[in-house]
Amino acid sequence: MRKWVVYLLRCSDGSLYCGVTNDMKKRLVLHKSGKASKYTRARLPVRLAVKSRPVPKIEAMRHEYRIKQLDKTEKRRVVKAI
Repeated sequence: MRKWVVYLLRCSDGSLYCGVTNDMKKRLVLHKSGKASKYTRARLPVRLAVKSRPVPKIEAMRHEYRIKQLDKTEKRRVVKAI
């Protein structure tokens, strides 16, 4: 079974973008080239702020959902805590 990670990218405007992937290297290349999401495309350059340990897909998606419900300050706390 493939493992997935939840990741947070820091965008050029200081915002944080949250996503999930099973291939972090490939996904980061897509984000940096503006081909992964409209949100990050409009806020290039981006850099990896933090990523989780590998987990099953459903668990990663649950974590992503919870993180996306947080406000900016709470997301920054997540980055500092990891």
